[in-house]
Amino acid sequence: MAHRESNGRKIFITVLYMVAMCRGVPITDLLDRASQHSDKLHSLSTTLTHELDSHFPPLGRMVLPRPSVCHTSSLQTPSDKEQALQVPDADLLSLARSLLQAWVDPLGVLSSSAYSLPHLAQSKLLNKIQELQQQSKSLGDGLNILSGKMDQAAQTIYSLPYRGGNDIGQDRISKLNKFHFLLSCFRRDSHKIDSFLKVLRCRAAKLQPHMC
Repeated sequence: MAHRESNGRKIFITVLYMVAMCRGVPITDLLDRASQHSDKLHSLSTTLTHELDSHFPPLGRMVLPRPSVCHTSSLQTPSDKEQALQVPDADLLSLARSLLQAWVDPLGVLSSSAYSLPHLAQSKLLNKIQELQQQSKSLGDGLNILSGKMDQAAQTIYSLPYRGGNDIGQDRISKLNKFHFLLSCFRRDSHKIDSFLKVLRCRAAKLQPHMC
């Protein structure tokens, strides 16, 4: 599976480079591919969160930290599509790239911790977390290419360091709590990234806002 995922990422990046280098090819082609990739990323994170819910104690779910505690919460982002439509293209891309970059380390923590969870299907969970890492890396590489075709503001990456450490806890409840919380934060951010890229794609295609 890892080999297929690696090949898929290489093909995605190769296609983006080829499209980017071809004269006369509209940026919509790049945005279409990036949007499709971000949609897969968000769908996978949603599926993972739902699967983990089935193994999560009700009491533990009640004490999960609020989204405002996510390490990316300090980044000011549009709260809905209407606000996103008011943000310049380059700034939207900068926000998407910043969010992706902020998850490099936390996704590594999720990957290294998955095997220790009190979960009935750790190997399946680990494979999906690793797929999240691959999808995130591929999308980040693609957005780096896109940023080179936009205004200088698209090059800005906001620093959102993860300070949660590599330890997700010692007992069953604390492990599930932290793992579930991190995954929920990523699901929220992947939805933002997907929404921003869909707005960019819509603008590039010159569609009306209600069609985005």
